[in-house]
Amino acid sequence: MSDVLSDYQKWKQQGESLRTQARQAMEARFRELLVEAVRIAGEYRQDFGGTLRIPSPVTAFRYKGSLPGKAGKAAKPKPAAKAKTERAEAPPQKPDPRIATLQKRLAATRKKLDDAKAAGSPTRALEDRVYEIEDELRLAGHSQ
Repeated sequence: MSDVLSDYQKWKQQGESLRTQARQAMEARFRELLVEAVRIAGEYRQDFGGTLRIPSPVTAFRYKGSLPGKAGKAAKPKPAAKAKTERAEAPPQKPDPRIATLQKRLAATRKKLDDAKAAGSPTRALEDRVYEIEDELRLAGHSQ
């Protein structure tokens, strides 16, 4: 009977040791993959000028590499130049209340969609609703 108990104790110790080794190996592999993902994301941004989309189940991976200073500065003057030309061309018009309402609904629905994606919830219905609201906005813009 004591042989069975001593064998069990040895087996249990070996199991704990193996569990610890497996945990350490998994953590090391996870870190290696994250480092590789960061490297690939930086390379992609440098080569193609955009960011990679993260799969929807992943909610905690946030990497923002340094952007080239010229690219960030070049993007800012464009909206300002556009705003100056709009002011010179026509006086501001009174916004259509129907369009304003649709834009508010679209913003709220997009926020719900982003929250659902972050939570890993189903998003099909919200995506459909965003499409419907965008379609209503397009139709409202053409009817003026």
